[in-house]
Amino acid sequence: MNSRDDIVTAALRHLNVRPTASTADIAEAAGISRATLHRHFASRDDLLREIGLRSLEHWAGVQESTGMLAATASGDAARIRTCAEEMLRQLVVSADDYAFALVDEYLYALPEIGARTEELFELEVAFWAAALQAGVVRPGLTPRWVAHASYGVLVACREALRHGDVARRDVPDLVLSTFLHGVSA
Repeated sequence: MNSRDDIVTAALRHLNVRPTASTADIAEAAGISRATLHRHFASRDDLLREIGLRSLEHWAGVQESTGMLAATASGDAARIRTCAEEMLRQLVVSADDYAFALVDEYLYALPEIGARTEELFELEVAFWAAALQAGVVRPGLTPRWVAHASYGVLVACREALRHGDVARRDVPDLVLSTFLHGVSA
């Protein structure tokens, strides 16, 4: 396992469990020497930056593959709802695969990651504004609040998986039903 992709994948898997892991710990978890890790990444910060950028690529990929921009532009309630459901289901994978990046504040402080995060977030705010306008989301909420709420449910997903509180196979339906219907009886 000496490819950069393999190292990033192994590092992310380890950081999802031990977010404060040192580069020595990360290298050991990846089955490589620290020297090999440092040949690919000069520092832990460089590795974290790469993980952050990949998580954003995945988020952008979800927005693209679900047709979020087209659904936003359509204003069609059925299309927007279908997109929202598929987007949340796909983002469950992100919340699990990129759990570390989902909640690491250090990453958001990096200018290129912070700026890209804001771009992607604003696209989702526009999507949720269209969902509100089309009646997919209940009135009285702001698009920004709905976007933050969707993120919050994904963080809950991450935590529930991390603590073993839910079965992995149940998570997509739990996230979707919690987001769309809440938790009240």
